[in-house]
Amino acid sequence: MRDVYPKRKGDGSLFIPLRTEFFDQFRAGTKREEFRPYGPRWNERTCKPGRKVTLSRGYSRDRLKGKVAGFRVDENPIALPGWLECYGEGGKAACIEIEL
Repeated sequence: MRDVYPKRKGDGSLFIPLRTEFFDQFRAGTKREEFRPYGPRWNERTCKPGRKVTLSRGYSRDRLKGKVAGFRVDENPIALPGWLECYGEGGKAACIEIEL
């Protein structure tokens, strides 16, 4: 299978920009899991446990480093915190557990 996204220079980290409220929750240690629409960018292959992660407050220079600690797919993500506000109804969620 051919990669959908071109390879870029860097450390191979999974880059995840976050809204300020979610970034602050990760920083405080009250959030450990991030939710994204399941698909070519967010799946078992791209979010393998052990992969380095860079969390960013939006696209600013404020960053946190960590690693993927786990991955699961939620078939009905409507009940996930913040899901409806960000993504609306329908689709699956990639649930990425992150250890800072």
